[in-house]
Amino acid sequence: MPCEAKPRFVVLYGSQKGQAQSIAEGVAEEAEERGLVADLCCLDQSEKYNLEKERAPVVFVVSTTGDGEPPDNALRFVKSIKKRTLSPDHYKHLLYALLALGDTNYANFCNCGKTIERRLQQLGAKQFYPTGYADDGVGLELVIDPWLEGLWNAIKDALSKMASDGNRDDAAREIPDSSLPDVQLNLLSIGDKQNYEPDSKYASPSVVSDARPASSAVSAGLTSRPTFSVSTPTPKTRACGEGAAHVSLAASLRSSLPPLSESSLNVPALPPPYLDVTFQETDAAEQAFEPSSKETLYQVPVSKAVQLSKGDSVKTALLLELDISGCPSLSYQPGDAFDVFCPNRAEEVDQLLHRLGLQDQRNHRVQITLREDTKKKGAQVPPHIPQNVPLLFLLTWCLEIRSVPKKAFLRALVEHTSDSGQRRRLQELCSKQGASDYNLYVREPSLGVSELLAAFPSCSPPLSLLVELLPKLQARPYSAASSRLRHPEKLRFVFSVVDFPACSGRPAGRRGLCTGWLFDLVNPGLAFPVKAESPSSPAPPKIHVGLRPNCSFRLPSDPSVPFIMIGPGTGVAPFVGFLQQREEERKEKPEAEFGETWLFFGCRYRDRDYLFREELEHFVSSGTLNHLKVCFSREDRKDEQEPPSAAQPRYVQHNLLLCRQQVSDILLRQNGYIYVCGDAKNMAKEVNETLVEMIKTELQVDQLEAMKTLAGLRDEKRYLQDIWA
Repeated sequence: MPCEAKPRFVVLYGSQKGQAQSIAEGVAEEAEERGLVADLCCLDQSEKYNLEKERAPVVFVVSTTGDGEPPDNALRFVKSIKKRTLSPDHYKHLLYALLALGDTNYANFCNCGKTIERRLQQLGAKQFYPTGYADDGVGLELVIDPWLEGLWNAIKDALSKMASDGNRDDAAREIPDSSLPDVQLNLLSIGDKQNYEPDSKYASPSVVSDARPASSAVSAGLTSRPTFSVSTPTPKTRACGEGAAHVSLAASLRSSLPPLSESSLNVPALPPPYLDVTFQETDAAEQAFEPSSKETLYQVPVSKAVQLSKGDSVKTALLLELDISGCPSLSYQPGDAFDVFCPNRAEEVDQLLHRLGLQDQRNHRVQITLREDTKKKGAQVPPHIPQNVPLLFLLTWCLEIRSVPKKAFLRALVEHTSDSGQRRRLQELCSKQGASDYNLYVREPSLGVSELLAAFPSCSPPLSLLVELLPKLQARPYSAASSRLRHPEKLRFVFSVVDFPACSGRPAGRRGLCTGWLFDLVNPGLAFPVKAESPSSPAPPKIHVGLRPNCSFRLPSDPSVPFIMIGPGTGVAPFVGFLQQREEERKEKPEAEFGETWLFFGCRYRDRDYLFREELEHFVSSGTLNHLKVCFSREDRKDEQEPPSAAQPRYVQHNLLLCRQQVSDILLRQNGYIYVCGDAKNMAKEVNETLVEMIKTELQVDQLEAMKTLAGLRDEKRYLQDIWA
């Protein structure tokens, strides 16, 4: 009897850091479990798919990066569908569904997904399933889980409809009901806000695990088959370590309470292993290895380090100056950002090596190959993993070992955990029922792999699992705080040292990875610059940097145009570069017309963290900066009963309101620019809401019209943001 071809659909993804790709791969994996074939492609692999001729349903999974830009591997596709020569019926044959990833802490939420969807509809494509907009600000799974849950029924209906409409090719065969179990999608939850984890690799929310604690490292009770279901209560006694059981009196990272501890669980499908790792002994003398990146890297010395803040009651803010005289191609403009490539901390790498039992292989070279028996669709060695490098280098420069473990990672750890109580708890943390616990004990405190493994001592994962499921160690971006006209062959930047407090699961506090590393690098006395005439002085420390592409966060091309800068705290950094550039331009062209300049700055205390105070006041006295508006959020106020905007402005948005007429005039009548730099979660949102209120008052319009006006400024690139969460 001939073998009937499986129904097929297409999965296309655009991903900057791997989240969208992981979700798309998960869809493709689950498709096989459901008797379907999913053609998985990256959007930049145009030679592997053809939407002009595609007659099968197409599922898009796309993220957004930067200021609402498409991921690098989706840029070419977005440009191609934006061509004005395309007819309105270009995609009239196309049925699609779309899952967009974004972060509401940033402007242009899910802009790439919205752009693709808007253009597809303009070109005649039809939606067969509601679009999901996942918010990393509260946890992507809020939308991802229910969206994926309902996707399969939607694909079944789309294929059935295409078959009944006469599309009888292999791509649109009608699917028997038995091949696709019904999965209900709660459409209302697509817009709800709950705390779910940021990525759900290989997520299969319909999988139900055996609730019974298993007795071995590989449980027969857990399966990735979507139809498996067992519900068995779990004992209330929970093991917190090998041989140490106790009755849980309170929930924690290691233990839960009813009803979760007694519930049947829906867990993600087990990520199929796909890598083999082997070690090769090497001689003691090893060559030096450096971080790699798609962008050009420069190793430059730190020529100056200055602490800008004072006292323990404020964040430690530092200014670093880099000597780029040896890198003539490292050219930047005020407003540009650049990446700093930092390693994982040596003590954390040592801790992880010890935990994995690989401390004796730290200098062995690592060979990573694909498993011949892998069931992972489109498996490949991750591109950020180099071959034939020492294990120590791999863990130091290639993997983000501090990244919050995704639920797929927790699910995989279950298979390598011997203690039954710890296995059950890992199942709970990666389950749909345990989403609240996952957020409370893993996601919100930002626990890393080592901290998680310390909490579950019977878990012994192989190195291959970490290479498969941990993301690439990301470079950290910083804004240039200087102008080459003022400081030739120098690049300055400012940062505050980030502190993560101790919490459940993390006995001791720790500093941010990059800011802590930079601080330690220059901290011995902060004695920079070192006197050149001292031959015994140690060589200045060096760091690896790379320029980030930026074409928008720049000074207006017309110097006569007025502009407004809003940058509290270290957000003032790019504006120092702006003003240095403007002052030098005024010296070069004293007869030229220059637009009015405003700076709104805020900090906690006048005498502790007023960054660049002397330089900013100099800009005012020289006429480079026409208006400097400063506020201090923690200083005593004369009358605490008065609102901050009426007495002493506490935050930058309060000063904005006090200057509403001048600011509105610059933006609405003089075609001026406004720049915002700093915290996305609070400050940028408050400033945006304040601008909307100002426009409402000034133009006498309603909320919607004011928001449209502000969006227009953004579209015209006159409202620009450089913000971070």
